[in-house]
Amino acid sequence: MFNYILDLELLIVRVAGLIPFYTVRYLIYLAAGVKIGGGSHIHMGTQFFYPANVKIGKGSIIGQNAFLDGRNKLIIGNYVDIASDVMILNSEHDINSEDFRAISAPCEIGDYVFIGPRVIILPGVKIGRGAVVAAGAVVTKDVQDYMIVGGVPAVVIGARKVKDLHYRLGRARLFQ
Repeated sequence: MFNYILDLELLIVRVAGLIPFYTVRYLIYLAAGVKIGGGSHIHMGTQFFYPANVKIGKGSIIGQNAFLDGRNKLIIGNYVDIASDVMILNSEHDINSEDFRAISAPCEIGDYVFIGPRVIILPGVKIGRGAVVAAGAVVTKDVQDYMIVGGVPAVVIGARKVKDLHYRLGRARLFQ
């Protein structure tokens, strides 16, 4: 049997993403169970699936039209910059299963990570502290601390030179 309460919640959260006033969106996301750290900002158009399993650390920014999947735990660290159109998935279908059943695994994004536009992160991936994911990458495996990855599938293309990260992300605009 379908869970109509969940369907209604997902509709409300989806519509909330279209509201141009961040404070209103923020309150709706909190009511839906998203855990949002102080100073974090979620831009317009962001979509959640099972929002109660999503935790966003302090000072992080979620770009426009991101998709955050909460069918399993999704933990986003502090001072994480997630660009526009990023998809973080933690559930998919098992293509080798006779019944095409759903499988899921938690995703974790470490502190001070930058995820470029249109990145897709697949279930079970852990992205380490200070890592960078280049635009358009498809991340299928864990990314070690301070590594720079890119491509389809994502592979290491470099490493961040600075390891003592302590920056703060800029303030988001009122109507983003």
